[in-house]
Amino acid sequence: MNKFLKEFKDRGFFYQCTGEENLSQLLDKEKIRAYIGFDCTAESLHVGSLLQIMCLRMLQKHGHQPIVLLGGGTTRIGDPSGKDKTRTILSEEEIEKNINNIEKILKNFLDDKDPKTKPIFVNNYTWLKNLNYISFLRDVGKHFTINKMLSFDSVKIRLEREQSLSYMEFNYMILQAYDFLELNKKEKCMLQIGGSDQWGNIINGVDLIKRYSNNHVYGLTTPLITLASGAKMGKTESGAVWLDKKFLSPYGYWQFWRNIDDRDVLKFLKIFTDINVYEIENIKNDNINELKILLANKATSMLHGEDEASKCQETAKQTFSENSLGDNLPTIQINKQMLDDKMGILDLVILSKLESSKSEIRRLIKGNGIKINSQAISNEKFLITEDLFKDSLIKLSLGKKKHIKVELI
Repeated sequence: MNKFLKEFKDRGFFYQCTGEENLSQLLDKEKIRAYIGFDCTAESLHVGSLLQIMCLRMLQKHGHQPIVLLGGGTTRIGDPSGKDKTRTILSEEEIEKNINNIEKILKNFLDDKDPKTKPIFVNNYTWLKNLNYISFLRDVGKHFTINKMLSFDSVKIRLEREQSLSYMEFNYMILQAYDFLELNKKEKCMLQIGGSDQWGNIINGVDLIKRYSNNHVYGLTTPLITLASGAKMGKTESGAVWLDKKFLSPYGYWQFWRNIDDRDVLKFLKIFTDINVYEIENIKNDNINELKILLANKATSMLHGEDEASKCQETAKQTFSENSLGDNLPTIQINKQMLDDKMGILDLVILSKLESSKSEIRRLIKGNGIKINSQAISNEKFLITEDLFKDSLIKLSLGKKKHIKVELI
């Protein structure tokens, strides 16, 4: 088996592939270009997109050149795959802002030193914006049958649930197939990689290229990654785990990985770090907390740099010290007027975003799970007063894993 595909499988990236044997032979013979698309519906990606980013890194590692498609055009429509309802349509300005920011995030993960593997960034709006509707229907639409389009899960599930599916969304799969065709023509792209929910869209692209130009291209999908708890990767009780430090601090990102369920650690070391698979096998019986720290350091280094990862680890050590606030803990600010208005512990926790449910906060208080400056709070009506602050700071803790600094300004 080709080395790229072997590592793809060994690390748990593999779900489905078209013409796997032929693709393996192609990858043995030459270095190819492969693409992954990212719609730009938010200013930042979250860790739910991280598996696809790791695929881009692996392509580079094996000497192939990744194409990163930022969906400036398709974002204007919205992929119905896995969605219960139509996406909110963003403005032109919002989409452009999202594209620029997501490109910056992706560049943190990808190497641009070698011209042979340097990522190629493309925006599908450049070719979709000028499509002539009649010509598009005649030249591309004729290769799609309604019968087949209705059979894909992205359409079928919505219809079975009697949920609205707009004609605009229905066309998404044709436009994604057309993206692959354009990249095959312009960039000699031979492979599209995507999540398992993209299988139908990818197959459409492979078939379209075969019918349109008689070229043989390939599709490869990755599995849906879930946490051991069953939760979707990228989501936590307190919200999405963003890859932009404007929305989640490096320490918050480090903590996400440090607090992963024991059952997920080895799997995530294989998927979300570059550590050799054989090395992971050799250390799999090491202390689980040391492996979690290794995972947190490697994942954070990849996004924020090694220095930031080291700071996060040191902050975690300081945070568990009774007398330390932790230099790099995330910080929120409150003013004296808020104290004068009798801010309670419930209000402070909600403001911190460590927990959003008042009933859950009350439950934690009953179990001594909320602390200020390492002292448990036992009264849900506890008031935040100025004398609690040392040098205008206090440390607010929920359980052993969630900590934040509160600064009085």
